[in-house]
Amino acid sequence: MSKRDQVLIIEPPIELSFQGPFVTAVTSSMKLKNPSDKKVCFKIKTTAPKRYCVKPNSGVVDPTSEVQIAVSLQPFEYDPSEKNKHKFMVQSMFAPDGEIDQDKLWKDADSNEMMDSKLKCVFVMPAGAEQKYVPENKVPVKVYPELDKVELPVKPPAPAKSDGDMSDAVKEIKKLNEGLSQIRQENLLLKEETMRLKRIAAASEKPDASSYSSTTVAAVGPSGEGLSTLYIYAALAILIIGMILGKFFL
Repeated sequence: MSKRDQVLIIEPPIELSFQGPFVTAVTSSMKLKNPSDKKVCFKIKTTAPKRYCVKPNSGVVDPTSEVQIAVSLQPFEYDPSEKNKHKFMVQSMFAPDGEIDQDKLWKDADSNEMMDSKLKCVFVMPAGAEQKYVPENKVPVKVYPELDKVELPVKPPAPAKSDGDMSDAVKEIKKLNEGLSQIRQENLLLKEETMRLKRIAAASEKPDASSYSSTTVAAVGPSGEGLSTLYIYAALAILIIGMILGKFFL
């Protein structure tokens, strides 16, 4: 038995056109006209149900009347290879008498009573469009291939103070403290030697009652001058070390 011809007049009859860019939902209209004197039930199917929203996707067209269908294509990243791949099919049958339950009607429908028409989808992009679209954000992102070759300068991170630096500073301070202690000890020895020489000089200046000698006692002036120079050097050394220690602790 041959299949029934479609009783509904579908506009457009062959294809649904969707105009890009597809960054937001794009709607195309479909019109179903019933030229007969009977009610006609219809149902619309597609090969890509996740991509489209059809309102209404089923219903009844009264005699000599029409129904407007809105077919919305959801946002997506346009791929030229998908062009013209999606299709729609409009199924129809004459409505039975009485109340119509669409779910039960199509579930129990006799294929010999059904009529159908197929339409393909066409995606139309604007002429010269060179944009890449991201449907999740719904924002066009323009592609600039030349930017892929640009290398951004990288600022080196500031060197962090390591435990090794702190350890070196502690060792340096320890050395300075040891040097200061050594200078203080040498200073004490110089003081003791000065006192000893003074005592010898004082003893040599006392006259001897039992014997006279024409021999003169050596002057202690030069030795005193040498000791004064040592004091000056020691004081300068202590001052310099104090200045170094001050820089470390300030």
